[in-house]
Amino acid sequence: MANANLDEAALKAAIAKAREAAAIANAIEPRAESAYYDSSSDRIVINLKSGATFSFPTEIAPGLAGASSEDLADVEITPSGDGLHWEKLDADFSVPALLAGAFGTQAWMEQIKLKQAS
Repeated sequence: MANANLDEAALKAAIAKAREAAAIANAIEPRAESAYYDSSSDRIVINLKSGATFSFPTEIAPGLAGASSEDLADVEITPSGDGLHWEKLDADFSVPALLAGAFGTQAWMEQIKLKQAS
């Protein structure tokens, strides 16, 4: 019985620590408030909780390039606001990574650079 109490105390401490880390991340990391596909520009637009807006062309994101307008419009924001998800396209992106210019793997980014150079 003593071990069960110790385990419960450790679990409660871990939960409290995780909640504190989440609160700090919510305060300092970029979080999406909304996201949508703009068909007129073929871009994904992300409105951040900070009030800033970020967009990127779908052609530079693996899994989104060449997708139908209908599938691109079906974007979901993760509950924490730090990710975007397209169920039908099986595509997921980190909002902080997108803002840092990381749209895919290193190999994907190299392909993008080569396309832009030609």
